[in-house]
Amino acid sequence: MNLSKLIAAPFRYRPWRPRHARLIARDLVGGRPQSESDHLDHLRAAIDWLCLAQDVRHDKPDSGGVSAGWSFEDGWLPSYPETSGYIVETFLAAAAVLDRPDLIDRARRIIDWELSIQRPDGAFPGHFGEPGSQPVVFNTGQIMHGMLAGYLQLRRTECLEAAVRAGRWLARVQDPDGCWRDFEHHGVPHAYNTRASWALLAVALIAGDTTQKAAAIRNLNWALAQQRASGWFANNAFTPSSAPFTHTIAYAIRGFLESGVLLGESLYIDAAVKAARALADAQRADGWLAGTYDGDWVPRAHYCCLTGVAQMSINWMRCAQEAGAVELRGKARTALSFLKRAQRLNDRDEVSRGAIAGSAPIWGAYSRFEFPNWAAKFFADALMMDHNNSAVPPVLGLSQPRRQIVAHV
Repeated sequence: MNLSKLIAAPFRYRPWRPRHARLIARDLVGGRPQSESDHLDHLRAAIDWLCLAQDVRHDKPDSGGVSAGWSFEDGWLPSYPETSGYIVETFLAAAAVLDRPDLIDRARRIIDWELSIQRPDGAFPGHFGEPGSQPVVFNTGQIMHGMLAGYLQLRRTECLEAAVRAGRWLARVQDPDGCWRDFEHHGVPHAYNTRASWALLAVALIAGDTTQKAAAIRNLNWALAQQRASGWFANNAFTPSSAPFTHTIAYAIRGFLESGVLLGESLYIDAAVKAARALADAQRADGWLAGTYDGDWVPRAHYCCLTGVAQMSINWMRCAQEAGAVELRGKARTALSFLKRAQRLNDRDEVSRGAIAGSAPIWGAYSRFEFPNWAAKFFADALMMDHNNSAVPPVLGLSQPRRQIVAHV
């Protein structure tokens, strides 16, 4: 944080407010660690918090979506189209695991809201979807994941139609080398767009759209060229001058892995496993991962990006399931244990009860002083996947016969 931001921080985050002071003190003082409970207890708490994040937008123009989260600066934030999109698959999975059919209705309400804000050109608006907000490639791809869930699990054909239109837009604005340079966060290319390519590829395979399939593969190949010998990805941070958050590293890994599974292509799966194993080597014994890493996997932050820990738990499980990297299953469970200790099951305050903070401590640079909805989403997904030895979302049965993938032990 530079000097001007440091001076402005107290006025921005108002640490003197009782609620804020309590949350800061909890991380500053520490105290007795929270004991871990059963997976389903932690899952219920995370899902209840996500339901609250949806309910706080009731009777507002963005009703149906899920608030981006709660922050010191603004309180409950508006509904976030990007992450609401992939929360659809979380609500649908949790409906079955927790025997809560009400979550299916919540997923439907998200889809209805997303469909209502899709642009005529097929893209979805970026930011909070407010009038005039420009589309972002990554955000559109994440909403496509929700549309896929709506089509495949709820049998809503309008969801596939919306996803195909969005995919056509992604293919149209892509550069010839497979990179997206326009409609990008901060105006720079990102390797983590592989997670958008995963959605684009799935839509293409379902719809039989060879143009969209080719666009997805072009981006995967561009992103593959960003991987260094260490397994780390260049052009993978929000801004060019920064080390990538563990969050965006995990995004890139998941996109490669799931795209490789869909295509039966070991090249992409191997890229994912290489990076996943490097982060496994960097994981502390208690499950902690640094907020950022440089090209040699040297930590460049003293805080933990909790969202990234949840995502890596998922990635390690998926590598064990799909690539024979069975040793990573233990890493996934260690990460889950760390997150369980960070989640407060019995907090008296509804904004933090069941939530996952952006960073630990809460003033870390990733989603500083916030409880983002996507942190709770990925934690919930990881819990369900470990509980059932499953995948969220379910793996599509569309792949070609898979090539034999050799585990690099």
